[in-house]
Amino acid sequence: MPGRTDTMTRAANAVPPHAWFGVSAVFHYLGPSFAVLLFPSVGVLGVAWLRIASAAAAFAPWTRPWRTLRRADPQTRWLLVGLGACLAAMNTSFYLALDRLPMSLVAAMEFVGTIGIALAGLRSGRNLAALVLAVAGVFVLIDVTWSSDPVGLAWAGLNAALFAGYIVLGHRVASRGAGDGVERLGASMSLAFIFVMPVGFTQALDAFGSATLILAGIGVGICSSVIPYICDQLAMSRLPRASFALLLALLPAVATLVGAVVLAQIPTVRDAIGVAMVMAGIAVHRPAPGPELDTISQRSGGPGRP
Repeated sequence: MPGRTDTMTRAANAVPPHAWFGVSAVFHYLGPSFAVLLFPSVGVLGVAWLRIASAAAAFAPWTRPWRTLRRADPQTRWLLVGLGACLAAMNTSFYLALDRLPMSLVAAMEFVGTIGIALAGLRSGRNLAALVLAVAGVFVLIDVTWSSDPVGLAWAGLNAALFAGYIVLGHRVASRGAGDGVERLGASMSLAFIFVMPVGFTQALDAFGSATLILAGIGVGICSSVIPYICDQLAMSRLPRASFALLLALLPAVATLVGAVVLAQIPTVRDAIGVAMVMAGIAVHRPAPGPELDTISQRSGGPGRP
C-alpha cells in the first residue's frame, strides 16, 4: 500500500513528533477511564478482550494485516508476533492491576521501566539533567502509597515490564518509517487478538446482548489501542528510543492537566510544581545524534533532528 504508507510518512513529518506524543498521552487516559466504567458489567478480562478485538477490527481493513504477514521476512514476522504477544499480555495485566490498585501506583511502576530505557540512551550531561528533572517531577505529581495486595503488585510489575518491552519492540517496528510502522502495528494487533481470544471471550459474551456495552467496548479500543498506538508510531519514527522513553514522563503531567480541564479538578501547588519540573526536563532534553536517529530519519524521509 505505497499510497497509504506515503500518507502516513507525510503525516509523521508534518508536525513535530512531540505533538503526536501529546495526542497519544491524552488518549492514554481517556481509554482507561472508559474501561474502568465497564469492569462491573463485563469483567476485567472481558474489557481487555473487547479492547483488543475492536482495535484489531479497526486496523484490519486499513492495514490489511494478512498481506503484511505474508510479505514479511522471517525476522520481521517474529518481531510482529513478539509485539502482538506483548500487546495482549500488557493490556490484560494492566487492567488486572487497575482492578486492584490505584492508578497512580500502577503508573509509577510503569514509569520505572521507561527510566531504564532512557538511561540506556543517555549521551550527555544535559540529557542526564533532563532525566533527573523529569523523574523528580513525576514523583512530585504522583503521591504514591504502597499496597499490601501482592497479586495486584504482581500484575502491575508484569505490566511495567511489558510496557518497556512495547517501547523497544514498537520502536523497532517504526524503524522503517511511519507508514510501514502503522501497517506492522495493524498486523501485530491482529496477532494480539488471536492471543487474547481464549482469555476473555467468556466474560466478553456478557456484552453481546447490549448495544451500549458493545459501543462502549469499541470506544475503549479506539481510545486505548488505535489512536494512541498510531500516534506512538508517528512519534517513534522520528525520535530515538531514549527520547521517546523520556517523553513518557509527560503522562502524569498530562493526566493532571486533563483532570483540570475536563473534570474541573484544579491542581494543587504541588501538582503545578511537578508539571513544571517535567516540562523543564523535556525542554532541556535534546535527542542524541547518532546512527539510530539518522537511520530512522532517512527511512521516514524526515530531518536528522526533530
